[in-house]
Amino acid sequence: MSYAQAKSTGAASASEQLINDNLVLVKRIAHHILAKLPASIELDDLVQAGMLGLIEAAAHYDESRGASFETYAGIRIRGAILDEVRKSDWTPRSVHRRYRSITEAISELQSDLGRHPSDQEIADHLDMPLEEYHDVLRDSASCRLFSLEQPYTDSDRSREIASADHAEPEDALEETQFTDRLEGAISKLPERERLVLSLYYQRDMNLKEVGMILGVSESRVCQIHGQALLRLKSRLGDYADYLGDKL
Repeated sequence: MSYAQAKSTGAASASEQLINDNLVLVKRIAHHILAKLPASIELDDLVQAGMLGLIEAAAHYDESRGASFETYAGIRIRGAILDEVRKSDWTPRSVHRRYRSITEAISELQSDLGRHPSDQEIADHLDMPLEEYHDVLRDSASCRLFSLEQPYTDSDRSREIASADHAEPEDALEETQFTDRLEGAISKLPERERLVLSLYYQRDMNLKEVGMILGVSESRVCQIHGQALLRLKSRLGDYADYLGDKL
């Protein structure tokens, strides 16, 4: 039965039809997100959160707005899963403090040196052994899924469906300014860090796949990824919060 046919028999039936037809979508998105999360995160928890997103999407979907239900539901499902993981922050406060101290150190050294500081220079500045610094970088990524994503709210989700909703001018301007600043900051990263971000976020590769391309271990990719994120936060100033509140 199509959505239009189900809708003609009643709203409840139409919503149930959409939910039943898209259960696989929830599992697919949950598996996709899980691949970028620490091993401590359970698939069942992500699926449960995603189901809530699917139910919400089915209840609010308006076919007349142009977006397909799969597109609309995919955004809602993904957003619900990301929201749930953000609530369950697995990073201790002490680790957050270390991230902030590294971000500040990178900013100070970049200003003093007029270039990107090396790992060793950052570690020395923090009076930290290089091996310990690399451990912190691995933790800072974990490797983090959300560090280049804005907090996901209902308004953010709806803005992603241009055919269904329209952003407020102020929000659109702010997002454009952030995107410009982020692109500029990424363009100034060392080449290897730019490549890792591109492969991980734009080409949607996992850490193992990125490592195979670079010829380094998965652990080293995580270090490079973490260093890139901390450099970005040090460069973005007031816009650093747009990278998420996890670092």
